[in-house]
Amino acid sequence: MALLPAFTPQAIQETVCDLPTIRGLLEERAEKDPEHIYCSFAGQDYTIGEIDRRANQIANGLLELGLRPGDRVILMLDHHPEHVAVLFALAKAGLVRVSVNIYFKGAALAHMLGHARPRALIVDASHDEQVEPELDRSSVEILVRRGGASGPRPAVDFARLWEHANAAPPPVRIEPDTVLAINYTSGTTGAPKGALRSDKLLRAGPVAYRPLADLRPGDVMVNWEPFYHAGGTAILIAALMVPITLAMIDRFSASQHWRQIREAGATQLHFIGGILHLLLKQPPGPGDRYHRVRVAWGGGCPVEVWRRLEERFGVRVHEGYGISEIANFVTINCDGRVGAVGRPLPYFDVSVADDAGRAVPTGELGEILIRGRERGLDFLGYFEDPAATSAAMRNGWFRTGDLGRFDADGYLHFAGRKKDSLRRRGVNISAWEVERVIGEHEAIEECALIAVPSGLGDDDLKIVIKAAAGRRLDPLELIKWCEPRMPYFQIPRYVAFIEEFPKTPSQRIRKGELPPTTAGCWDLEASGYRIDRKRVVS
Repeated sequence: MALLPAFTPQAIQETVCDLPTIRGLLEERAEKDPEHIYCSFAGQDYTIGEIDRRANQIANGLLELGLRPGDRVILMLDHHPEHVAVLFALAKAGLVRVSVNIYFKGAALAHMLGHARPRALIVDASHDEQVEPELDRSSVEILVRRGGASGPRPAVDFARLWEHANAAPPPVRIEPDTVLAINYTSGTTGAPKGALRSDKLLRAGPVAYRPLADLRPGDVMVNWEPFYHAGGTAILIAALMVPITLAMIDRFSASQHWRQIREAGATQLHFIGGILHLLLKQPPGPGDRYHRVRVAWGGGCPVEVWRRLEERFGVRVHEGYGISEIANFVTINCDGRVGAVGRPLPYFDVSVADDAGRAVPTGELGEILIRGRERGLDFLGYFEDPAATSAAMRNGWFRTGDLGRFDADGYLHFAGRKKDSLRRRGVNISAWEVERVIGEHEAIEECALIAVPSGLGDDDLKIVIKAAAGRRLDPLELIKWCEPRMPYFQIPRYVAFIEEFPKTPSQRIRKGELPPTTAGCWDLEASGYRIDRKRVVS
């Protein structure tokens, strides 16, 4: 079986070159160990054999509906094992996956449907209300609904694919360079862009999960990260490389997470964004060290959190750095160097450069640049956006837009984002998308979204507004106006007003001159309100 060997730089290099495709990994595992529990959900176990068989059935059903390799398929599915099978089905059939945040609606969803030009959409019926207004303006020819065929418009019942009569591997050949996904990244100075990901690129990050997460055969990992995140799907691929079991839960809950870990017998704790802050804010208790977790691993562990987490919960912290356009991890730190995101993996080169693209001296701040050290591991470009693709490259290096510095021992230290994208509770947010919607309000002349500290290690959102001449605007009314027009996580918490924006000669707002503080701002939560996943509530 082509399982990941023990971690050495040479071994990890060879696995990227020599491992089978995602389809090949799944089929090898299913043939040699069909009864292994690949995942569990809501009290039910799913073996690797069943996941493989269901993926074949779904793939054959989609091909029977008229889809062909290379066609784009948008997924808007909740966190459940059927979603897992669909992801593998698309990889087997050579269909290009475009995963959409299940909370998208309005302009954000319309942009995805318009730009990706998908032939098919697979959606949970619970999202009909969001999807329906956008379908008539989309290229979707085939609508598959999980939860029944009845709804606002006719659709193929997902059960027809799940129970398809043909469970044989689909007659499609997948090569390492076959493009299997388009990952839409948060927009910086414009609309979100779709990064092309090949089978090989999709495997490059998960190969590093064994040393980073200290994965061992038989381990159990609580799986909460949504599959519309690149990191969520990468965990599924890593679980093919090392025979572990994924204990799936609906979503992350700080108050319940350690209980869920104990009940699952989990051996790893996965984190992104402000999750570690949330866990540390829970009341201490005797169960803090009553668990089997060896390693807390992921990205976004501030220095001030690192040692507190290790001391309280008795786990080791491993951190890494990656980028959606290339791989989930391109550097990893398994050595306990607090605050570092690690050294480059042996199949990537990483540089820190000034604005002219010149490498800066050790210890100095610069933009993080990445390139692959073998064919097929470089940035493949943005879907139908040659200008953005060209702008992202410099002399063969991908420009991440992130800032960092190397220390004297070659460890990379992440130092924030150079680009205009924000991260709130683990979700990347396009300032451009939020500004585009809020700017449509008739009482607003101009607006700018900036980050302010959330107290959780990532960002909260502050919208700065210049009102239209002669108009007044009530902040709470604005927030309620936003609620049906954008996903909950894009709605700002803070509102501030300004008479005139500082601008460049080309009339771009100088966001760097807007104060990243909450002093003098209207605060949604201080006003007795909060935003849940559906609406603004008091």
